[in-house]
Amino acid sequence: MQLDSNDFTGVTYHEISENFVGQRLDNFLQRLLKGVPKSRIYKLIRKGEIRVNKKRAKPDLRLEKADVVRIAPIRVSEKKEMVVSVSRAESLRSQIIYEDAGLIVLNKPSGLAVHGGSGISSGVIEVMRTCYDPNQYLELVHRLDRDTSGLLLLAKKRIVLKSLHEQLREGTMKKQYWALVAGRWHGKHVVVDAPLKKNAAMAGERIVQVSSEGKESKTHFTVLQRYSNNTLLQASPLTGRTHQIRVHAQYEGHPIIGDDKYGDKDMNKKGKEVGIKRLFLHAKTLEFELPEIGHQRFEAPLDPALADGLGRLENLNVK
Repeated sequence: MQLDSNDFTGVTYHEISENFVGQRLDNFLQRLLKGVPKSRIYKLIRKGEIRVNKKRAKPDLRLEKADVVRIAPIRVSEKKEMVVSVSRAESLRSQIIYEDAGLIVLNKPSGLAVHGGSGISSGVIEVMRTCYDPNQYLELVHRLDRDTSGLLLLAKKRIVLKSLHEQLREGTMKKQYWALVAGRWHGKHVVVDAPLKKNAAMAGERIVQVSSEGKESKTHFTVLQRYSNNTLLQASPLTGRTHQIRVHAQYEGHPIIGDDKYGDKDMNKKGKEVGIKRLFLHAKTLEFELPEIGHQRFEAPLDPALADGLGRLENLNVK
């Protein structure tokens, strides 16, 4: 029996280790069969060319320890984008703040999606997987918007993933973002409690709006620094909704600088004048518990463009 082979030109067998227990079959195959389109993977499952313990299986089957996944011969295309991903990986790896046997803490750059899809060939998770052995467990713990920078967690062990997911669900993981908003924010501490609902906009673009029909959403904002026409805020999301901080800031009348979806065009233009040409939303700190290690706190520095922009705003204050 051939186990965990990277050559799919013949029949291959893959025994499920502890790290992959509970993972869906389709997700396991997408990680394993690099270069094979998702649609083809589903077709192979439907045709019975991929089996679990000699039986046909459905894409959403949860794998168990010692399950054996049989894969019929597959021609795996060598896609140029994966070669590019390997070169991009070195740049992304340089942004690792912390790594151990179970966890990677990354300072994600702005403009990089956390995963591929919707016209994006590869994101953080696909790029990072090119740096490790194909049998290495590697999964996103949470997500950041494409244009948001800062701390992103990737689990290298399932026990770590499950622990961190539990902390996210229970709200015990502390997340703090820095956001530069338009105007002078009212008060020092403000908790925005406004339900959010996803809506389909024109051209199929998703937007999020405050709505009584939406899901409970709370964000705690604290003023860090006031400038002439801007405010630097610390935002602590108490729930985890899509675009939550961005929409809550807009709802309070102070959209985030550089936000092309929910922002103010004139204020975004003024932001560019001081060198802020991207969304000024940065996942600054994370606090959580790691199994067998204990309490952890990480902080990600602002990228130079954002830091320099704040310096220019400070100079305008002095003037």
